[in-house]
Amino acid sequence: MEELNYYGHQHPLLMLNEKQLIDNGNGVVDCSRCGEKMSAVDCCGFYLHKTCAEAPLELNHPFHRHHPLLLLQNPPYTSDTRCVCDFCDETCEKYIYHCSCGLDFHIKCALFTFNIGERNLKELEHVALEDPSFSSKNDGGNLVVDTDYGSYFSADCNVIFHVNCALKKQEFYCIVSQENEDDESLDIPVNSITKVLETNDDGEAIVIEHFKHKHYLMLSDNIREHGDKCCDGCLLLISPKFYHCSRCDFFLHKSCAELPKMKLFSKHICGERESFSGSIPFILTSDCMFKCERCKCLSNGFFYKCNKCEFCWCLRCAALNPQDVKIPGHKHPLFYYYDYVAQCSGCGRDIIHAFCCKDCNFHLCAWCVMRPITVRHKCDEHLLTLTYDKINDYVKYHYCDICEKERDPKHWFYHCKTCDTSAHVNCVLGKYPFIKLGSTYNEGNHQHPLTFVKKIHYYPECVECGKPCEDLSLECAEPGCNYIVHCEC
Repeated sequence: MEELNYYGHQHPLLMLNEKQLIDNGNGVVDCSRCGEKMSAVDCCGFYLHKTCAEAPLELNHPFHRHHPLLLLQNPPYTSDTRCVCDFCDETCEKYIYHCSCGLDFHIKCALFTFNIGERNLKELEHVALEDPSFSSKNDGGNLVVDTDYGSYFSADCNVIFHVNCALKKQEFYCIVSQENEDDESLDIPVNSITKVLETNDDGEAIVIEHFKHKHYLMLSDNIREHGDKCCDGCLLLISPKFYHCSRCDFFLHKSCAELPKMKLFSKHICGERESFSGSIPFILTSDCMFKCERCKCLSNGFFYKCNKCEFCWCLRCAALNPQDVKIPGHKHPLFYYYDYVAQCSGCGRDIIHAFCCKDCNFHLCAWCVMRPITVRHKCDEHLLTLTYDKINDYVKYHYCDICEKERDPKHWFYHCKTCDTSAHVNCVLGKYPFIKLGSTYNEGNHQHPLTFVKKIHYYPECVECGKPCEDLSLECAEPGCNYIVHCEC
């Protein structure tokens, strides 16, 4: 028999296998650490699962990287204070993992989630049935699901739950459909391309009608002619292939043109009264200015809007998978943490919600994750590329070529390799990087359509505040009407 010395007990511990338990006459007892039932040989009354005996005294948990978790024999509180596990919400009576910031976990909850985190599963979204740390054979961890009594099962994720476990807390589930009920409400045409007028030999649509534009759109890959144009959907620079209008300044990436009119989002908290709303339909919307709820940018491009609470996502954020974000300048995937205090590695700002790398000390705010990779600016005739590494180590080069102020070499910046132009991100993008100049604005109290403009050579006075319109403004498109107003006014 293998003998172990264990911190917290005066006698050596013997490691017994299943045969030794049978030969010595085993009984059912409680583990002295986690409290779960187990098979053991009657001794001095001290018993441990192998997992519990090997639990470290200090645990650096992947879901709580700020401080280590310390294994304590008893909760560090007074007798009249109830200690509650922050994972399962049950009372902790002995042997807990405790953090100085007030987090407490049962030993089994801490080890279970630690094992999941180390295997890089998606933030406890899909919990495996069998976890090596807690065997369902003896240790009282995961229990076998008897499907004769009903269960909830996902074939895509290969997970199964007892009915009572799945319905334990109402805020964690929603009813998508009743048994034998067919949901026909979502069976509607959702194709944004309303008509294909012409195709090429490969069957690719080259002339189309799109429900967001009144003219025909033609497929093109001529970047030399249109490379300085922005997509009216995502507001990023045009790249092959794209649709464009020959009669007006309207462009759409092929991928943006093919987006569905309606899209279901399952991870949306709809309104203040519902903590989990299930799959909610979002409607593709345009022709107005909006503020994206994720990146907080003002935009007049396409966006998806919740049909119930009018929550808005720009196309860039709607396409983002927060549990698997890939940044060109970083080799590891990033995962989103809702409550994570850190400093953004891209811009240096303090953040409380972060996209984090589990393999290194790298954190990004939502705005840095969504920064355009390539942009155009009047300071350079070439494209500027978002740069993550220092181009050189000479202090004299760490200046912005737009504002001529010093740059922090640790922060991201835009750079042109051909001209060696470097500039602050904010100097290049400006205050409104996702407002397309020249596009029409039909909201507000003015009787005529308004156009987004940014004056260069002269700055007329704003009709509301009287100050010069030096930044983004709205100007009346009607000839002879001199109405102009700051965008913020």
